[in-house]
Amino acid sequence: GNYDVIIAGMSITAEREEIIDFSQNYIPPATSAYLALAADADIKTGVVAAQTSTIQASYVAESGAQLVEYATPDETVAAVRNGEAVAVLADKDYLVPIAAESNGELVLLTEEVALGGGVVGDITGFAAATWLRGINVVQVPTSLLAMVDASIGGKTGVNHPEGKNLIGAFHQPRLVLIDPDVLKTLPAREFRSAMAEVIKYGVIWDVELFGKLEKSKRLDQMRYVKADLLAEILIRSCQAKAEVVSKDEKESGLRAILNYGHTIGHAVESLTGYKVINHGEGVAIGMAASSRLAVELGMWDAECDRRQSALIEKAGLPAKLPAGVDVEEILNTLQLDKKVQDGKVRFVLPVRLGEAAVSDRVDGDVILQVLREML
Repeated sequence: GNYDVIIAGMSITAEREEIIDFSQNYIPPATSAYLALAADADIKTGVVAAQTSTIQASYVAESGAQLVEYATPDETVAAVRNGEAVAVLADKDYLVPIAAESNGELVLLTEEVALGGGVVGDITGFAAATWLRGINVVQVPTSLLAMVDASIGGKTGVNHPEGKNLIGAFHQPRLVLIDPDVLKTLPAREFRSAMAEVIKYGVIWDVELFGKLEKSKRLDQMRYVKADLLAEILIRSCQAKAEVVSKDEKESGLRAILNYGHTIGHAVESLTGYKVINHGEGVAIGMAASSRLAVELGMWDAECDRRQSALIEKAGLPAKLPAGVDVEEILNTLQLDKKVQDGKVRFVLPVRLGEAAVSDRVDGDVILQVLREML
């Protein structure tokens, strides 16, 4: 279905060095405005946020909603309600409230607001997709990675011991609200990680974006990215994702190109227990591998591979495999990828800048050769 993607304000251009103090129960202004509108419309809205290194404390809506916190082994999840939350959908690391008590009565929630990074969005979206056979979800991404990728397109899910996001559903949000102010709080590593997805869009879809990234002297920290380029990154990335998804919502064809770098990237993430590299770093490694596979297969030229490698390096992202990873194990893990069909691993491979294709004709020996070169 159709929905709006709103990029609020772009006010980060003025006071770039300002640090937002989340300990004061800060909530991004555009998000607060939306919650006020939802309350006026009597939408039974819940807000899910995670306490992580990026977001330092819980959020409280300006409407005076009561804050209830739930402790879990790895995270603290805050639920904002007009009353006390009494029921939740539980994930291993997150709790998503689905009902509230108001004036002694149980109120079933009819909308969830995912206020956080990609994991919060994925889990909240999945809960919304399954609760009452599907309720509305509003994605409010607070990381650059979630802004340019995870919040758009309707993919939701949770991890399984056998692989990433093996349990999930397609559930389009009612609204995506991007509040660039929160980017001021991102640790440098999180910003770098997001640049992998941005580079991906330049390779598979938007050659103009690729060119604009090449002109920037550095991409590894937000303070080195000029305001006009940051605006282009947000707008063009969202447009690229939206254009692809609008043509193929359920990934029956074209949408598969959005997985560029993800096949090998997910395998490496899984084999390192999701603790050594983060998602964006895995995608960067996967893009480096896929690019070299495409060169080996004669699908695109070495100069394009060099240009992509230069961008990955400029963003401070890895292009080598982490120490201790067994390339044979990577090959075995690829068989668990969601995109495997008839036992064949399907790779997204670049053809030329701005275009990619899906191929299941990549021989295992070629994969191993490329991976060994990345040790």
